[in-house]
Amino acid sequence: MKHLFVIFLISFPFLAFSSTKHDTTYWNIGGITSLTFSQVSLTNWAAGGDNSTSFHGHLHAFADHVKGVAIFENSLEAGYGLIKQGDRGFIKADDKISFNSKYGRRLSPANTKWYWTTNINFRTQFANGFNNHDLEKKISGWLAPGYFFASIGIDFKPSTNFWVAYTPFSAKITIVNDKNLSDAGAFGVEPGKMARSEVGSYFTSVLKTHLLENINFESKLQLFSNYIESPEKVDVNWETTFVLKVNNFITTNILNQLIYDDDIKIPTYDDQGEKIGEGPKVQFKNIFGVGFTYKFGHTRRKNKI
Repeated sequence: MKHLFVIFLISFPFLAFSSTKHDTTYWNIGGITSLTFSQVSLTNWAAGGDNSTSFHGHLHAFADHVKGVAIFENSLEAGYGLIKQGDRGFIKADDKISFNSKYGRRLSPANTKWYWTTNINFRTQFANGFNNHDLEKKISGWLAPGYFFASIGIDFKPSTNFWVAYTPFSAKITIVNDKNLSDAGAFGVEPGKMARSEVGSYFTSVLKTHLLENINFESKLQLFSNYIESPEKVDVNWETTFVLKVNNFITTNILNQLIYDDDIKIPTYDDQGEKIGEGPKVQFKNIFGVGFTYKFGHTRRKNKI
């Protein structure tokens, strides 16, 4: 029954949108890409240090269909980065794929703040990840993990720069498409299983603002609570972005991400690199870079849900 409920939630946004009349004149498509590169080169440097090279690419694209009281929003975000330090080869510094699709309708034609919505979200990564203490040990990969979220609920959007969504009927599927990782019970799946389904509630909050004339800030907070297993242990995914615009092509970006998931066990090591335990921990990622930015297509309309 739980799996049928999950499949229904995943399918519902597409079924709802398929009932509307399609007209390409109502589509709004665009996005932004950026590429950041940095290098440190040292020769006979008395203070010590290692040579390093790194680069990071990022893409954010959207395709929205807006007509009357209905809105169908789609967005794709992808990021990948590599770093090379000293004599070591390149290792992964960032790896992200996130796709979101949302269909919404106003509660009434005259109401511009409240919507009922259906939403799906998919997250995974491009390449394999390895243990920093043992570069031969694979700890993640494509669809290992992969996360599917599907939900039905309501959105409140009091302004173009702030909105919140609460979906009391939500499903989460965790996929571990790697036999060794699934056998180890990685990312909360039962050992030997490739997937785990959860049913619960999902909360999202998004804030966008201009701190100064050329500084934009965005915060996105996502919370998920499992109704059946330990609902008090809330999954947290919080992302913040600062964009400092130099000109139309050069920007400085500061990206932060905080994750807490009680099902993900993070190993602990002693000073000699020996594993002494594991358990849930707060995960944090920070990316700082100056690079080339290019916008394509249209600007995203402000009447989105």
